[in-house]
Amino acid sequence: MDQASGSRPDDAQSGVPVCYRHAGRETGVRCTRCERPICPECMVSASVGFQCPECVRNGSGTGHAPDANRPRTLAGGTVEADPHLVTKVLMGLCVAVFVVQMAVGDRFTDRFSLLGLAYVPELGSVQGVADGQPYRLLTSMFLHLDYFHILSNMLSLWFIGRYVEEALGRTRYLALYLLSGLAGGALAYLLNEPNAPSLGASGAILGVFGALAVLMRQQRYDMRPIVAMLVITLIITFGWSNISWEAHVGGFVGGAVIGLAMVYAPRSRRALVQYGTCGLVLAAVVVVTLLRTAQLT
Repeated sequence: MDQASGSRPDDAQSGVPVCYRHAGRETGVRCTRCERPICPECMVSASVGFQCPECVRNGSGTGHAPDANRPRTLAGGTVEADPHLVTKVLMGLCVAVFVVQMAVGDRFTDRFSLLGLAYVPELGSVQGVADGQPYRLLTSMFLHLDYFHILSNMLSLWFIGRYVEEALGRTRYLALYLLSGLAGGALAYLLNEPNAPSLGASGAILGVFGALAVLMRQQRYDMRPIVAMLVITLIITFGWSNISWEAHVGGFVGGAVIGLAMVYAPRSRRALVQYGTCGLVLAAVVVVTLLRTAQLT
């Protein structure tokens, strides 16, 4: 437990100083700025000696960056008090949008689902990504067809997403989710009939699943459960009608690529590799979208 910043605790019996942040840990090292005793876990390298985390956060100008001592996730993200917050927010958004769908009806769904180019009777006009509505690539991943559709997707997102978010951190996980959904939407836009609408979070969730497979491989976990889940997913994807296999495949591949960058990026160039790969996936989505739009118009 942290003690008052001005204290200099010592062991009552031995007289050996103990770390002011970890009671009971004897140490002979003191912070070069405030002179409080610090254990190896609390030592932050400075230009001369070591500083304690509080002095670093206060900006001494001689140690590492203020957040250098903060614990990090496997991919280099910040460890948060609630490591599953983004997953909860995404689930909440999907449920909220579904409630609006049920209240407003097909007119709302037709306005935001993924559609190449077609006349929509509910809206009384030609609609689609090729008609200047690229936002459908994003909005469609928050729409669902019926209660079973959203229930199955939200259960999958909860059981898979929370582990991946905890491993990557909030920002990287959100980038993974959104880009996977866009990758799945772009492939569906490219290969589907222009008048065939599609919707659902499956592409994004399959991307999270692809990243989970990479994480488990990197951590040397037993891959048999992942392989079994992948086989079942493929059977459902290609065995059932009215399922956009294009969105599933695009999302999975996009998520796996981003997952590889997140997990295997060298620490010295971690941010460059991770966000550079995200940028490349986004660029691929833009290129595919432009090519398909040019083809349809």
